[in-house]
Amino acid sequence: MNRPVDPNDEIIKLAAACRHDPDRWTVAAYDWGEGDLTGMTGPRKWQRDINRQIRDHLADPVKRFTPLRIAVASGHGIGKSAEMGMLSNWAMSCFADCKIVITANTRPQMQTKTAPEVGLWFRRSLTGHWFDVQAQSIKSRDPARGDTWRMDFVTWSEHNTEAFAGLHNRGKIIILLFDEASAIADKVWEVAEGALTDEETVIIWVAFGNPTRNTGRFRECFRKFKHRWVTRHIDSRTVEGTNKPYLQSIVDDAGGEDSDVAKYRVRGQFPSQSPMQFISETDVSAAQRRHLRPEQYNFAPKIIGVDPAWTGEDPLEIVLRQGLMCKKLASLPRNDNDVEVANLIARFEDEEKADAVFVDAGYGTGIVSAGRTMGRSWRLVWFSGKPNDPGYFNKRAEMWGTVKRWLKEGGAIDPNDQTLFDELIAPETVPRLDGKILLESKQDMKLRGVPSPNRADALALTFAEPVAKKAMHGGNLNGVLQEKYDPHAGL
Repeated sequence: MNRPVDPNDEIIKLAAACRHDPDRWTVAAYDWGEGDLTGMTGPRKWQRDINRQIRDHLADPVKRFTPLRIAVASGHGIGKSAEMGMLSNWAMSCFADCKIVITANTRPQMQTKTAPEVGLWFRRSLTGHWFDVQAQSIKSRDPARGDTWRMDFVTWSEHNTEAFAGLHNRGKIIILLFDEASAIADKVWEVAEGALTDEETVIIWVAFGNPTRNTGRFRECFRKFKHRWVTRHIDSRTVEGTNKPYLQSIVDDAGGEDSDVAKYRVRGQFPSQSPMQFISETDVSAAQRRHLRPEQYNFAPKIIGVDPAWTGEDPLEIVLRQGLMCKKLASLPRNDNDVEVANLIARFEDEEKADAVFVDAGYGTGIVSAGRTMGRSWRLVWFSGKPNDPGYFNKRAEMWGTVKRWLKEGGAIDPNDQTLFDELIAPETVPRLDGKILLESKQDMKLRGVPSPNRADALALTFAEPVAKKAMHGGNLNGVLQEKYDPHAGL
């Protein structure tokens, strides 16, 4: 007697055939052109490009167990959540005991957009009845495998990264998906890297996002770490099914193709300056490309800025600036021996014949005290102190404002100093009702996963007060002048 045909048999055969081919799966697993997919003949071109990239990676036995990392920067409305849904359904359908984690930048983004859209594509699939789709997870309906064959929707937090730290599935498959990746903290990216260590395991990490920030780990997928990531920039106007007249109106109203709004909302390009970013990447990049002749700066006073370490993970930074030129003198682990640090600064002061030394007062009072016992007249600078310019909220913001002008007016930085480059473009402004310029604190930067800008703060300290060469002012101690500060003088 013939066994009744189980409709699951054909689906299982298809899933087995598509095990290494998400492109074939997404074409076959949905009733394209029917029901709520009426008018759609299949996945969009860019979605198929990503799926084929994965297919080709898995087809190569040599590369198959090497983590595949894909970063997609795009404008609005291209169907990122749909691609995450189709890709997740392929992996869950074609690999037993598959593990997937999807994270987004905020809980509302996850609960109202990402998770519902991903769940919709599971319910549309041929294998929709295989899975229990819930608001925070999608699991196999096999009661014995619900904990090992699952997808979890997790809102990221740099203080609660257990979901990423425990993402291991040796010998099977792991999918890690980031939505709105520009806003995900660097710390989360770092912890997620720990999921890439299982051997003999298929590991796929895809980060999607509107490129709203030109700092952070998502940005570095396209720059510093480009050699490790497959990258795509997608202009929303080139994608099927998008409202092209509306998208073009965004470009026109923003001032054209090269405006930052057009770049991140439509073109899928990173802005030259993020909305709240204080110093633009354009200005810092220009400073990296400048090559100064000694006569362009050697007439100016030499000023040393010292930013002591705030925490054990922060370095002590010492920077020298002379006019338009600056250079790092030292970057050292935190040292609580103030006398030892003071001796180091004194050595640099003598070697460079510096005209002034400014030290951040936050953790530098002991260093300056030690220096004074050595006959040094170093100056403490309180970042929270009162600025000379009433347009700034505090002294730190004022000094950074002068750094910003210095860069625009010809300041040059070491082209090989990536740390200073990253730190200069990192701080964002804090909106205030009174309109005064205030930069976010080091602590707040760390909360959003951005390292403390210690070296950039040391550079800012060189603008704390007006300085002239000692020889020009009768050996005036530390070269500090008391006349009104002209930010353009000596630059």
